[in-house]
Amino acid sequence: HKTVQKLMVQMGLRAKRKKQRYRSYKGELGKIAPNVINRDFHADAPDQKLTSDVTQVKIKDRKMYLSPVLDMFNGEIISYVISDSPDLKMVMTMLDKAFKKRDIHGDLIFHSDQGWHYQHKRYQKALEDRHITQSMSRKGNCLDNAMMENFFGLMKNELLYLQEWDSIDQFKTALRKYIRYYNNDRIKLRLKGKSPVQYRAR
Repeated sequence: HKTVQKLMVQMGLRAKRKKQRYRSYKGELGKIAPNVINRDFHADAPDQKLTSDVTQVKIKDRKMYLSPVLDMFNGEIISYVISDSPDLKMVMTMLDKAFKKRDIHGDLIFHSDQGWHYQHKRYQKALEDRHITQSMSRKGNCLDNAMMENFFGLMKNELLYLQEWDSIDQFKTALRKYIRYYNNDRIKLRLKGKSPVQYRAR
């Protein structure tokens, strides 16, 4: 994002790129859903196509895990959880927060990779109970979830890599502010120069 890059230059900041890959795939431990999305990320309205994933961030030599829900209609982050353990509770809490924030049910596709969380019976039942269609990327194909990967890349370059963090709490506070900025103020060309929230409210 040009505005962010310009500010970084003015402030003498430089993004430090580090490879911090978290791979949640542990084989076929449960039911693998078909790739219903099939790289068609276009949605005509909010809450038609949602996606999620888990990424790892390292703060003070501690690994933390971020699990958000993104609306493909406008790229808005609906809910997120950051945890020191990439367990089922993290993903189920993320899902519950999304359900409480939006009236999510019925004619909706919920996409993810083939991570073990998304194969778990509890996760799949939570979607089934709301008549939500589950979709999964092909194994090891990050382009099948490109919108989520793009958000992770932006967040890491515009926040995570900009400084050395003094504490996990400091990063959590900054992450909360960043997501608020990303949703409400960060404009996108594909949204006709509007932020995700502005585009949804138009």
